[in-house]
Amino acid sequence: MSISERPTVPVDRPTEDRPRWPFLQEPPGLIVYMSLLLVSALFLFGVAFAMTAFSVMDLVAFTVFAAGAAVCVEGSRRLGTTKHAGLNRDLLGAWWFPVVLLLPPVYSFIIPIPIFLLLQRRTRQTLVYRRVFNAAAVGLSGFLVSVAWHTLVAGDLMKGLSGVAEVSERLATAPGVLTALGCCIVFTVLNTFLVSLALRISSGSRHGLPPLWDRESLLVDVVEICVGITVAVLVHISLFLLPIAVPPILLLQRSLLYHQLQTAARTDPKTGLLNAPTWEQEASIEIARSRAARGRSAVLIIDIDHFKRVNDTHGHLFGDQVLLGVATTISQQLRQSDLLGRFGGEEFVVLLPGSDVDEAWQAAERLRIEVGCMEIAVDRVQVSITVSIGVAVIGDHGNDLVELLTAADLALYRAKETGRNRVCLPGGRSKTDGKVPEPRESQGTGPAPDQAGPQGIIEA
Repeated sequence: MSISERPTVPVDRPTEDRPRWPFLQEPPGLIVYMSLLLVSALFLFGVAFAMTAFSVMDLVAFTVFAAGAAVCVEGSRRLGTTKHAGLNRDLLGAWWFPVVLLLPPVYSFIIPIPIFLLLQRRTRQTLVYRRVFNAAAVGLSGFLVSVAWHTLVAGDLMKGLSGVAEVSERLATAPGVLTALGCCIVFTVLNTFLVSLALRISSGSRHGLPPLWDRESLLVDVVEICVGITVAVLVHISLFLLPIAVPPILLLQRSLLYHQLQTAARTDPKTGLLNAPTWEQEASIEIARSRAARGRSAVLIIDIDHFKRVNDTHGHLFGDQVLLGVATTISQQLRQSDLLGRFGGEEFVVLLPGSDVDEAWQAAERLRIEVGCMEIAVDRVQVSITVSIGVAVIGDHGNDLVELLTAADLALYRAKETGRNRVCLPGGRSKTDGKVPEPRESQGTGPAPDQAGPQGIIEA
């Protein structure tokens, strides 16, 4: 399996807006992690290269596999590509897997290089170190699995490192196919883990890895593994059978890109959350359902404090890191039934189905505290981020989405006016007792607004 070119937090920006050395703008932990992965890959490649006896047939097979992957890249380029942050899946594993299963392990390091170079030139240019990291992640995952596969066949680790010709014969047996299937699953899990770990380090999340699979991505991985093993079996029978596998793979790639384009039309490209129109549509349906069932629902509007100062002080690339870091932190604190979207700029919006005033208040406080605990580094300085949150509950502050958003926006305005880094409710009439309640608000435990750092951002 292959992850798209963006395992890290920031989205690509025009060349003129990028810093001179964008790699150094990443969190130090991410720089260390990427460097260690690349050094490990280079060291293992050197060991495997020294132990491998190259043959003409292996080189021909490698060239054919690379050409097949190039055809798929060109086909996806003509269909268009999607751009969204986080983990992105493709079907290039259909060509990684045959290399892992049929050729000596050293080729697993080589096969990503021409493919990612082609992606960089033919689909979309991105930051080079991200391409290098992805190639290293694919190569290292493939190499380790290929060594394990060859070792199982040869019964000796040293022979497994150099590769044995008998591996293709195993694909003609049922136990061999099952073992190959297990190896491909390990490859997929390992590669996904390596890139997901980079995403976690980059976002500064303290709550473990982001979700690695949903139903759709799991289906893509299963299809990719099945196609990859099928291609390997065809090549074992005859190299001349490989061309018949290309059209089905292109068709599957087209189907995957169609789904990704549908998803991209619904999501925000910088955070991967629902965009404002999609969130409003789904939230309206949920609120109508709650009203019909005489249930409760709450809306939260979350605004990053002094986000413009973040961009002006540390650059837009770092601002993108903040956006995705906040989005990730919020999403990890919500229930599966909650609806999270980006409302535009530095604002996020959340629908909490079934939540009354107290539950919505507690949820908002939890989000405020968790975002306040985030630590994102820039120039080796830890920058703390705070948010202000406005809360509105159906029945108490409005009866439809427009009224709830208006009330929550007024509450957010109160939170901003009274010092930021706090949760506020609108001062409105309660539907339950007919009295006008006192406005409720909670304040962060940090310094007073006039004692904070510049524009409310506290820097260590």
